[in-house]
Amino acid sequence: MLLLNCDLGESYGSWTMGRDAHVMPHIDQANIACGFHAGDPLMIQKTLALAKQHHVVVGAHPAYPDLVGFGRRSMNCSQSEIVALISYQLSAIDGMAKSQGIELSYVKPHGALYNDMMSKDSIRSAVIQAIASYYRPVKLMLLATNASDIHRIEAKEAGIELLFEAFADRCYDDDGKLLARSQTGAVHNREKMLSQVKQICKHGTVTSVSGKTLNLSPDTLCVHGDNDEGISAIVDIRALIHA
Repeated sequence: MLLLNCDLGESYGSWTMGRDAHVMPHIDQANIACGFHAGDPLMIQKTLALAKQHHVVVGAHPAYPDLVGFGRRSMNCSQSEIVALISYQLSAIDGMAKSQGIELSYVKPHGALYNDMMSKDSIRSAVIQAIASYYRPVKLMLLATNASDIHRIEAKEAGIELLFEAFADRCYDDDGKLLARSQTGAVHNREKMLSQVKQICKHGTVTSVSGKTLNLSPDTLCVHGDNDEGISAIVDIRALIHA
């Protein structure tokens, strides 16, 4: 069955982002910010406890060191820097999770790091290297695209497992990548979002911005719950999946 994942733990200091306590009961996987784009030690601790309370699987959500830009700006990092910054963030949240009796399961890069991983072989190689060199197995979550078979080979050669995800509320381009947020129609309204979820559940496909059918067959579906409407949509999406 398709799982639901959501980016959480993105508040820090006096700044509040998201509705974590309202979202957590309706999801299967929590991608928890590691402090580089959002989140802080106290928020990480609280979000881990919330995930444990609701029996939600926990993943690290590392990013470029970009608090000001919320991790949505690409940075000219070398491969060794990317390996190091992912290892640093993964180790921090893994240690905090272990202290609460939680087993960190996977890594899902955030924002620009995620997009760069999907578009640049060198960045993806560095991300895979960081995960493959970790002291124990953790999975990598990445976008399901028409290049998924290639990504499976890359992961197998490195000795890691993948989780492929699709997005409930994002429009796709013809290559199976997410349409840039700067373009009109990049984020679906509620009607289009639920229609896309139905298509994914029934056929494992989405329809691109130009009407092309893309075969994704994802393992997990990314949802967002920043407001009451978003949380209500997650409830509806979960009902569709379980139907």
